[in-house]
Amino acid sequence: MSTATEPSRYVSLSLATPVWDRFYSVAPLVLVGTIESDGSPDIAPKHLAMPMSWGALFGFVCSPGHATYRNAVATEEFTVGFPSPELVLQTSLAAGPRDADGDKPTLELMSLSPAHVVSGVLVDGCRVHLECRLERVVDDLEENSLLIGRIVAAHASQRALRSTEADDHDLLDRVPLLAYVHPGRVASVHQTKPFPYHRGYHR
Repeated sequence: MSTATEPSRYVSLSLATPVWDRFYSVAPLVLVGTIESDGSPDIAPKHLAMPMSWGALFGFVCSPGHATYRNAVATEEFTVGFPSPELVLQTSLAAGPRDADGDKPTLELMSLSPAHVVSGVLVDGCRVHLECRLERVVDDLEENSLLIGRIVAAHASQRALRSTEADDHDLLDRVPLLAYVHPGRVASVHQTKPFPYHRGYHR
């Protein structure tokens, strides 16, 4: 049934290039931390990242050619930080290129703290930190891989925690979320409303 809001016409997209570059979509933006073979930290932003279950599994997509993949597979540990909108610059610095010696000088401009359970670092200022141990790797997803870790420790800013004494809308207005709007944009998510779940819905 046609409605007034229905588009009058669709355009078929070529699959010769990624369809994701032809329209905008929203994803979380996280910072994945790993440890290099020399013991130095590596931090990299990822947006193909999300919980892999309703429990304690978290995964992210990464190229096997990246240090994040090599480090996580070698140490079987990684950390995840959820930066706030105020940390956009630091998140960008984490994507800085490596020099001729393989070092990433931009990481020297980031404030890091030791992880509590795994061998790793946490990016100061993130709303939420996850410490994970690698559970499995799914390779050959075209040129990428999916790394899934089990959360063994989690830490959150008191300001970011939900509470029965505070309205969720007000909480997100005070402590907005940083989202990646692919391709190439970011957004501060602070205006929200409840989703109208159908009666009888359950996950």
